Amino acid sequence: MIRKKSKKFQELLKKDLPDKKKLHTFADAIDLVKKFSYEQFDATVEVHVKTGIDTRKNDQIVRGSVVLPYGTGKTKKIAVFAEGEKATEARDAGADLVGGAELIAEIKQTSKADFDVAIATPDMMKSLAGIAKVLGPRGLMPSPKNETVTVNIKGAISQVKKGKVDFKNDDSGNVHQIIGKRSFTKEQLLENYTAFMEILRKARPSATKGTFLQNISLSTTMGPGIRVTPQ
Repeated sequence: MIRKKSKKFQELLKKDLPDKKKLHTFADAIDLVKKFSYEQFDATVEVHVKTGIDTRKNDQIVRGSVVLPYGTGKTKKIAVFAEGEKATEARDAGADLVGGAELIAEIKQTSKADFDVAIATPDMMKSLAGIAKVLGPRGLMPSPKNETVTVNIKGAISQVKKGKVDFKNDDSGNVHQIIGKRSFTKEQLLENYTAFMEILRKARPSATKGTFLQNISLSTTMGPGIRVTPQ
C-alpha cells in the first residue's frame, strides 16, 4: 500500500534538503532543523545518538540523569509514593499525585499510571514490587540510580521541575533525548544539548571499546534528521 504524502511534506520535498551524509556543527544543525520543520504545532527537538556499546553485555549499559538548563518544554506530572511526613513534604513541594498503599492498590487494579515521573521513599519500594509490571515497561519504576528513590523528597521534586531527565540506551545501543521545543532560542537549545552531551560522555561504560559516540543527529518531531559532528 502506497501512503499518500501530506501537502506539508510535499512542500518540504521542494526545498533544498540538507545532505544526509554531511556533518554539521550543532549551531548550524539547529538552524537547519528549524528551517525544515513543517509541523503546525510547537515541535519537539530531539537528539539521537548511536553509541558503540555491545548491548549483549550487561556491563555496557548507558544510563544517566541530567538537569537541562531550560527543561524540555514539557511540564512533567510527578507522582510520589510516600506516607506520613514524607507524603506531606511531597504535597508541599508541588507533587501532582501523592499516596502510599492506597495509590499502589489503585494502580494495580486499573493498570493505569497517569504521570511522567515517579519518586518513592526507600520504605515504599517493597510495596512497589506489586506494580513493577505496570511501571517498569513505561520507564516509571523509581530507582536509586536516577535518584528517584530517596528520603530527600523535596530535593528530588525540585530537580524534576528544574528540568531533570533520565536517559538509557535502547536495544540497538541508541540514546534518544528531547532537548527542547522548536520555539526555544538557538542559545537555549545549545545549552541543553551541551549539558546532555557532557553527561552522556561521562556515562560511557568502561568496558566499551572503540568509538563511543558513532553518530549524532538532530531532528524535530516530524522533520528530517540533521547529522551533527561528535566534536
